[in-house]
Amino acid sequence: MADLRRSLVINFFSSSGAAFMQFVVSVLLARILSPSEIGVYSMTVVFVNLAHVFRDFGVSSYLQREADLTPAKIRSATGVVFTTSWLIAITLFLASDAIGRWFNEPEIVPVMKVLSIGFLLIPFGAVTNALLTREFAAEKQAIVNMVGTISFCVSCLVFAKLGHGSMSLAYANLINITACALAYIPLRPKYMPWLPAFDHWRSVAHFGLGSLLSNCAVALNNAIPDILLGKLGSARHVGLLSRANSTVTIFTYVAGSTVSYGAISYLAQTYHRGESLAPTLSRATTLLTGVGWTALALTAVLGEDIVLALYGQAWLECVPAILPLTLAAAIMMAFHYIPMAVTAIGRPYLGATPVLVTLLARVGFGVALFDGSLSGFAWALCLATIATAPVITVQQQRYLGFGPIALLRALLPSAAVAGGSAAAGWILNMLVPDMLGPLARLLVMLPLLAAAWYLLLRLTRHAMLDEVHRFVGVARTRLALLRPNV
Repeated sequence: MADLRRSLVINFFSSSGAAFMQFVVSVLLARILSPSEIGVYSMTVVFVNLAHVFRDFGVSSYLQREADLTPAKIRSATGVVFTTSWLIAITLFLASDAIGRWFNEPEIVPVMKVLSIGFLLIPFGAVTNALLTREFAAEKQAIVNMVGTISFCVSCLVFAKLGHGSMSLAYANLINITACALAYIPLRPKYMPWLPAFDHWRSVAHFGLGSLLSNCAVALNNAIPDILLGKLGSARHVGLLSRANSTVTIFTYVAGSTVSYGAISYLAQTYHRGESLAPTLSRATTLLTGVGWTALALTAVLGEDIVLALYGQAWLECVPAILPLTLAAAIMMAFHYIPMAVTAIGRPYLGATPVLVTLLARVGFGVALFDGSLSGFAWALCLATIATAPVITVQQQRYLGFGPIALLRALLPSAAVAGGSAAAGWILNMLVPDMLGPLARLLVMLPLLAAAWYLLLRLTRHAMLDEVHRFVGVARTRLALLRPNV
């Protein structure tokens, strides 16, 4: 637990710093690129993200979860990931023309061809990254994260200013992958072999097939909104939905990968010791929603000011989609650790069932409720998420021993904190004068909302309060050590 806590702190500062830089870049890009240009990239990335599922083939989860990981198994995992990645690269490159014609968007073709090249380079760092996660070596991953983020952000803005449009993001993505692959070389674990092999490919493939089913369902589910909206609406609709999603996921940008870092490895170790996962899942869910639900509630209340402050007047049309998207995000946050838990117990395929239900519901509600407005489509996505919640609840009780009563107990304190914070945000939104402008209004409200959140944590005796005090205590100790002796 001590190693995990230390790694989580390092990962938080690393991922949140990277997320902040990327978020700033996204704000700047919103003022350089048009909604259509961003929409073209978003539509292309849908297929690329789906391809990433087949590229990984569950190798990353296998390396983190395997109890007896030998050099021979690592070599086999490396061989599998190289094979799948290079096959995907060829497939994407050859399929780009057909996908561009299907969407009637010729600009998709060059973007996809550039992104496909990245699949040739990804394997050089993928296995190393999985092994570092298994060891909770967050400090080494932070170095790579910094190198990749700086490379992406700088190249993205330079290409955008030079007038490359949606290709700016594609070029920046390729540069990011190249930089990370190079940065991983000196950070490889000493026991990690250099050459791939296929001696144990069957064990890798056996686990990978189960993981692939679940991950493929997740990727398809994530892709459906952009694909469906791109077909029913236009690239502009997709661009606006992308910006609404970016607003809703600000908390994810800030928290980065910390909320999931090392979860599979930690849960797998708990499972291998014969211990129940329910207490760990309960506490993790309480901590996550204690912060995440409040962030989502405030985003729903202050969405218009956030959009105006970050992206400008041109993106104001995305605001009506924020409320339904925050509700959907809040529901899924309550089940955030379930897919990782079923992977940890060696049943990754179980995660596919609720995701497939969501996927089918999204298609059904999306087609039935789309009225040409972004808001109608966003509510369709929300309804699909609501329809899936009972399926996940039943599954987690049956396979993880984490029933609905235990889940409700874990969520009630967070619901009280989020509700109180939303009320405080609504009151401040009414009191702070509009003449200050959206950014100034948010800056005025921020410290008051933080104080309200902390007070609500104390009133509800939320588990997050101890973590806040522990973090503040460590920060004070570090600052005291940095002060010069007088």
